[in-house]
Amino acid sequence: MLNELQDTDVLWLRNPFPGLTLNETIDLQISVDKFNGNQWSQTNPINTGFYMIKSNNKTIALFDEWYGQRNNSTGKKEQDVLVDLMQKSAFERLRLRVRFLDTIYFSGFCQDSRDANIVSTVHANCCRSIRAKVTDLVTVIHDWKRFKDPSRNKTIEYRWSNHLACQRSWIS
Repeated sequence: MLNELQDTDVLWLRNPFPGLTLNETIDLQISVDKFNGNQWSQTNPINTGFYMIKSNNKTIALFDEWYGQRNNSTGKKEQDVLVDLMQKSAFERLRLRVRFLDTIYFSGFCQDSRDANIVSTVHANCCRSIRAKVTDLVTVIHDWKRFKDPSRNKTIEYRWSNHLACQRSWIS
């Protein structure tokens, strides 16, 4: 059984499942803030905004440990606790096979997809406030409509708008 989980600040532009693998040997597929080019590298900065897990004894043990520690980690978000577990070799100890998702398909405000033709999701990560997230997600929707406009000049490289509200949310 596979389960897909996501934050509420993830916008689906198209079906993300073709970008996920149904390979039975992969236990967890998880989004990242910035993709380093290697889908198996644990140096990718994980982001729990979007992930798909295969329900098995290994992933159940991970969630038991993750949520057990999360409840005892004052001041840490669940993502921080998972990062700690990964850095303490929990993935290896549990023999988890983890695939880190390329931001070209599963993008976010930390690292935009380089290709609007294939991006599936946009996560309002690297943003400090709900108001800024909503503002910039609305901008993404406007960008998407502009990209999908049949009268758009397709000979010019498409660019996403800057995530100005999120950038400014770190200043104020």
